Parts: sequence; C-alpha cells; structure tokens
Amino acid sequence: MIKPIRNENDYEAALARIDEIIDAPSGSPEADELEVLGILVSDYEDMAEPIGLPSIPDAIRFEMDRLELEQKDLIPYIGSRAKVSEVLSGKMRPTLRMMRALHKNLGIPAEVLLQDPDAVFPHDRIGLDWQKFPLREMAKQGWIEGRGKTLADHAEEIMRSFIGRAGGMSAIPEPVFRATDSPRQNARRDPYSVAAWCLRIMSLAKEAPLQNEYKPGSIDLDFLRHLVKFSSVPSGPKAAVEFLAQYGVQVIFENQLSRMYIDGAAIMTPQKKPVIGMTLRYDRLDNFWFCLFHELAHIGRHLDKGDSIFVDDLSLRLPLNDDADKKEREADEWAEEALLPSSAWREHPVSQTPSTQNVLDMASRMRIHPAIVAGRARYKSNNFRILARQVGQGQVRGLFL
Repeated sequence: MIKPIRNENDYEAALARIDEIIDAPSGSPEADELEVLGILVSDYEDMAEPIGLPSIPDAIRFEMDRLELEQKDLIPYIGSRAKVSEVLSGKMRPTLRMMRALHKNLGIPAEVLLQDPDAVFPHDRIGLDWQKFPLREMAKQGWIEGRGKTLADHAEEIMRSFIGRAGGMSAIPEPVFRATDSPRQNARRDPYSVAAWCLRIMSLAKEAPLQNEYKPGSIDLDFLRHLVKFSSVPSGPKAAVEFLAQYGVQVIFENQLSRMYIDGAAIMTPQKKPVIGMTLRYDRLDNFWFCLFHELAHIGRHLDKGDSIFVDDLSLRLPLNDDADKKEREADEWAEEALLPSSAWREHPVSQTPSTQNVLDMASRMRIHPAIVAGRARYKSNNFRILARQVGQGQVRGLFL
C-alpha cells in the first residue's frame, strides 16, 4: 500500500521499495506503483531541500536583461558607476537604501535582496535621516564598528543594529527630535547626537541589568532626603549609585558626543526600567548631586506617571528663568528641597553672606557635603565665580569614567 512520505523513515522505505521494483515491466501494477513513488520522493526532496535563492548580482543581471538596461541605468538606484560595478561583481553588498530602490524600480523581491526566504524590508522610518547620526564619533568612542565611507554607506544598517541593542525601534527617544521653545533646550543641540547618546545609555543598561526590580512610587522626597546623607561620606557619589541600584534605579555614566550640551537624562527604557544617564561634563560635586537628584525627581514625579524621557542641560537653569517648563520646575523643586531645604537655607547666614566659613558651618549642621551648599550659594546669587574651591572640582569623573 502506497503511503505519503512524511519523514526520513518514510523516505528511506520508499527508496528501498523503488529499488525492489525498478525493473517492473510496463503496464504492470508494480510499474504504476513505481511511477507514484517517484513523484512522492521527488516532492519530498523538493520540500526538504528547496531551490536556493539566486545571488543578488544574478538577480540584478536577470532584471537588467529583461528590462534591457545597462550598468549606467542602475546609477540612480545604487549611487555611482563604481558602486554599480562593485555590486554586480559581488564585492559590495547593497545597502538597505539601495535594496529598496532596486526593489521598487526593478521589481527584485525583498527576500532575494535580503537573501532570506521570509525576509521583508524593515520599516523605512519617515523623517529620520540615518546619515545625520554622528557615526564617525560613535565609532571612535567604540560604540559601533566601521570606518570611513562604510559608515555613511551603511548608516541605516549600523544604526538599526545599534538601536536593536537598546531595545528596538521603540527605544528611539522621540522627544529629542521635537523642536520646542523651552528655555531649557540649547539651540545648538544636535538631536541626532543626543538620541545616539540616549540609545547608548539604554543599551548599556540592557547589557548589565540590575538584580533588583524598581517599584514605581518608591522615589519621593523622603527617599531623596535619605539619599543626600551619602554626600557626606567618603566616595559619596559611588555609595549613592550603589544604594540606588538596590532600589532598581540604574545610573550610567558616558562621555557626551559633540554638540550635545547636556548634563544628564532620566529614561524609562522599553523594558520599563528607569535609568539615569550622566555625562559629568562639569566635573564638580555640586553639579553631580544636583543633576542626580533632578533626574531622580523626574523618575518619581514624571516617569512613574507615563513620561518616557527627560534630557537636561542644567547650565540653562538660572534663577531668573521663571518661564521654564512646568515639569522641569517640579524636578528642580524636589531636588532643591531634598538637597538643602529652603527653610534651612533662608535661616542660615550663608544665604546672605556666601563665605567659605558659612558654607562649612551649614554643611556641618545639615550633615551634607559643602559642595551642595556652595552650589546653592552660587546659583542663588547668580555668581559662579565665588566659592570655586568649595564645589568639589575634579572629584567625580575619576570615580566613574
């Protein structure tokens, strides 16, 4: 009885039966059986070993012959006569941009161009110019691989891989690309540099996740008031970062790229984990503590309620800047009150006479680092020349970078 061939055992049995009846006379029942078995074996072999996809050069040449095209006719799709020659010779794999153009204009299937029977082109994100990312600088920092022209030619592929390490396309920090009239946004800021840095922070967080999970609502003013006490101990910044890790809040330090102009960011990753990124562009303790607390306030007051990212240039935070964004003001309020309560500040002589002696006295009374008091005095007086020796210059980067 002839049965369908469903697996290797059925296949081997069919071959053995074919050997037995291979010489069956024409017109006999065995000859009919031999014909049917031959069809079944052939179908199974095609299913088990499908015909491979043609190579990309062969597929292009086939369409060139069909459409009667010459190599120069491919320049609009591939970019130059030299690149056309490299693609047709197999020396260069077409970029995604080239593949899309060849698919659209020559009709070559995506699965052939991508050399994957089940492949489709990734969504071509409208409004995002892949080549505007600072690829050379990212490669120099060791964030991505590649150099020279290959970076520009394969910008989309490189960035898609980079974004994938951060958590996928949903990780792209959309707000940094939106133009606003906020006084907290530096007009010289390059959104592509900022986006790349934020993605780097997310990828590092994803590569080394914390053991403890963050519980929404755990960061409030009391939490921050407890955290500020770490400022008075040796290596206070490291102790604070380690303490935050116990509560599922990751703090990552990474050098900034050119044209970023930011101190830090509060990010809710695609994995719904809060991460604080810091550049330490100002290597001072006063800047470190305020930036850390400002970003923590964003987590407690805003990320917990659905926001995804805040990127901050604290140099634009000036006492007379009353028109600042509401959420930035809210983060300022928590940071200021936690680091040094306004009532205590007003009652101490340092608020009127910002001398070194007064700074040290108040720091001792509040059990916090003098740099926090000095930083408040410089900010409130809008005079950043005073107390330069009390702000902890050069005491942070060496701990983390």
